[in-house]
Amino acid sequence: MASFEDFKLNKQLLNAIEEAGYTIPTEIQQKAITPILSGQDVMGIAQTGTGKTAAFVLPILMKLKYAQGSDPRALILSPTRELAMQIEENIRSFSTYLDLRTVVLYGGLGPKVQKEQLAAGCDIIVATPGRFLDLYLEGEILTKGLKFLVMDEADKMMDMGFISKIHRILEIVPRKRQNLLFSATMSELVRKISGDFLAFPTVIEVTEQATPAKTVSQRLYEVPNLKTKLNLLQHLLQDDEAFHRIIVFCKTKTVADNVFHYLERKYGQDHVRVIHANKGQNTRINSINAFKEGSIRILVATDVAARGLDVSNVSHVFNFDVPIVIEDYVHRIGRTGRAYNQGDAITFCNPAEKYYVEKIEKLIRQQIPVEDVPLEVFVEKTGFEERQAIAREIDNQKKKEDPDFKGAFHEKKYALKNNGRSKSASKAKSTKKPTKGRSR
Repeated sequence: MASFEDFKLNKQLLNAIEEAGYTIPTEIQQKAITPILSGQDVMGIAQTGTGKTAAFVLPILMKLKYAQGSDPRALILSPTRELAMQIEENIRSFSTYLDLRTVVLYGGLGPKVQKEQLAAGCDIIVATPGRFLDLYLEGEILTKGLKFLVMDEADKMMDMGFISKIHRILEIVPRKRQNLLFSATMSELVRKISGDFLAFPTVIEVTEQATPAKTVSQRLYEVPNLKTKLNLLQHLLQDDEAFHRIIVFCKTKTVADNVFHYLERKYGQDHVRVIHANKGQNTRINSINAFKEGSIRILVATDVAARGLDVSNVSHVFNFDVPIVIEDYVHRIGRTGRAYNQGDAITFCNPAEKYYVEKIEKLIRQQIPVEDVPLEVFVEKTGFEERQAIAREIDNQKKKEDPDFKGAFHEKKYALKNNGRSKSASKAKSTKKPTKGRSR
């Protein structure tokens, strides 16, 4: 496929594609656009950063062509508001010369403005499942005109527990429609929902399931504790030129805030931002926009931002913590190496996280190269509480693999208990009065 012109897209779309800087279709676009244009249901499996959004947006725009009536004709479902906003941004970019109206619906904001936009009429709705259902049940959305239903990042949708909401949505949309499902990984829940959702689909798998993009190089550092992770992060970030646009992923809001405050003290508040579920919607949007524009160098985030954060030229992704939901590893590192650019993914792993690294390596069917911690990095001594937490986590992992495993803590407790008993017994024995022997 030489160019987008080979898809026989109209002139308005081709002009918008050219202005957006797209020249050659990616593999998923080459394989998906033609069957979508011909009206087939499509299931696309491709890692993030491969141009999935354009693969379904372009043929939908081509088939809708112009504004018509006041009710939506296409519904695109997204697991997170960040991804919903990203998809809407793509639609707006590609529909520059088309008379099509798009509304994006997500929670975290009052629904008043969204209701007004719906009342004014729209052709495409991009929505998170919860907010879409809320507004539908309030009578703000009529679904009888829907011709397209798209589920993007279906695996994340399932991980976040949206399966019941998806089934509810499937009950209220017309039976006669074209369905498109896109996902980076193929879990059992995705297989299940695809059976309910798609009719004899064309399956497009541009790479093996859960394979990281070829443009992303990976490396792993085995680090004993949190403080040493911070020391290593600071050491690597000294190279301003190489590490010019960085996302640091953490598994909890508390760790994200701690890492943010540490980096803020080192580099100043004008260079670092943090986003997680406790941050207000406007704060998150402003932080992401500042990162996209290049006015901040480092974005610290929980997995809430792992999907839908489409920023060009992210030089490095750091997994400050190894993700427990192992599929999230693929999505995290997919934030770099996008659109044929090279990127680096660096993972820090403490002894309790090796368990998840092994599972990730099985998922991606490759080993992550291990590098030595540089000699310049000070390796801190692991504190008592962190040492105990790591030991407990390793115990829990062993119990998962072997239900009969009692655990080091159990054995220690048992030993202490028995030791206590033997001490009491010996003490009682020593305090017992000796009996006088009878003389013969």
